[in-house]
Amino acid sequence: METLLLVLGIPLLGSAVLAFTGHRDVARDINVGFSLGTFLAACALTVQVISAGHLFAWNKEFFIDPLNAFLVSLTAFVGLTTAIFSRPYMRVERDHGKMTPRRLRLYHSMYQLFSFTMLVALMTNNMGVLWVSMEAATLTTVLLVSVYRTAASLEAAWKYFILCGVGIAQALFGTVLLYMAAEKVLGAEGGALLWSNLDAVKEQLDPNIITLAFAFLFIGYGTKVGLVPLHNWLPDAHAEGPTPVSAVLSGLLLNVALYAVLRCKVLTDGALGTPLAGQLMMAFGLLSVVTAAFFLSRQKDVKRMFAYSSIEHMGLMTFAFGMGGPVANFAGLLHMTVHSLIKSSIFFAVGHATQKAGTQLMDEIRGLIKVNPTVGWGLMLGSLAILGMPPFGVFASEFLILTTAMREQPWATPFLLLALGVAFAAVFGRVQPMVFGETSVKPLAHPPALLPVFVHLALGLMLGLYIPPYLDTWYRQAARMLGS
Repeated sequence: METLLLVLGIPLLGSAVLAFTGHRDVARDINVGFSLGTFLAACALTVQVISAGHLFAWNKEFFIDPLNAFLVSLTAFVGLTTAIFSRPYMRVERDHGKMTPRRLRLYHSMYQLFSFTMLVALMTNNMGVLWVSMEAATLTTVLLVSVYRTAASLEAAWKYFILCGVGIAQALFGTVLLYMAAEKVLGAEGGALLWSNLDAVKEQLDPNIITLAFAFLFIGYGTKVGLVPLHNWLPDAHAEGPTPVSAVLSGLLLNVALYAVLRCKVLTDGALGTPLAGQLMMAFGLLSVVTAAFFLSRQKDVKRMFAYSSIEHMGLMTFAFGMGGPVANFAGLLHMTVHSLIKSSIFFAVGHATQKAGTQLMDEIRGLIKVNPTVGWGLMLGSLAILGMPPFGVFASEFLILTTAMREQPWATPFLLLALGVAFAAVFGRVQPMVFGETSVKPLAHPPALLPVFVHLALGLMLGLYIPPYLDTWYRQAARMLGS
């Protein structure tokens, strides 16, 4: 399929081109150009999926359906806006001496390769290739997190590599167990690792093997999601790497890891006929929401604070998908979308704010509204949006999750409400003086790229007020695919 080849080929080619030209001034524009090409190809692929329902390619090794089609478009879109944001951001980092020509070449090349690995993970039909692409995404982001080569960034990169490496090894063992169960039904030549084949015979898979397989797969991919207690890599990786990397980590990589968990859950639910997988997801999701909410109030670094906010929201999505059912799955998919848009916009605003102040410590960032009103308002509106203030989309998705929990899991509702209240107080109490306090900060030498901030916020606002019919259809079809 030509369109699928373009979606995967453009970022891969971009990585190769930028490996040789990434240190030049024009590399920032080349990076945006390749990201734009990927986004346009993803849009074209989406149009084909809308008309066809689902598509196979390359001997069924790749599979596009309503569950991953909108995630491919979202990934390409956030990848494009983050590339636009990084143009002036990386110029300032170069002027401050943080980014040398060699580091710029590494950053631009790995940025495109990271996009490629995420798109492969989303579109592959092969559970083995899914594991390989997730491991490749880990390796590329390790290099991106460590690009500053400071002691703190190297420590964060090693922690990320070790924890996620151990986690992804668990996922490999789970994949092997999944193949063992499938081979008994499909045979060695029956495409035993193709998800579509597994989905067709999931009721015939050995429930004992599948139970064990899901446990390892959930631990492995759950580490990449950032679920408590497997989350320790995430705050450090966000705080010590470049802000564009923080944006794609929170906005994209966590989604892809959760997508892998959901594919495994569908198979497990069919094989077991019991809600075991959903109960496991609800337990760890709720634990993540509550733990992250209370850790928010203890943070002094603004990027670490919003990293814990990402853990909280990924836990909320995991809880929603664990509950299952059309409404909860719909809410989880909506929350996945708006969280990606809003959280990446927050990191865009935070990136400019920390460059202005020369620090990431919240107590030393003050009066952004006076230094640059657009940065200040971007951070404030983004913070209110991610905290669930109406009429932003996060409010709509959280309302659906909470009302479903009240009906189906009433025991969990008080914990969710408490955690959301604590998170609101912690984040708003820290952001308000950052935006409206007194300041002595000087303006940046180069104007920041603020268009992505408000484009993302506008989309998040739109999804809180109105979901376009085609997107609503996607969500409903994907929710049905995920089952109960």
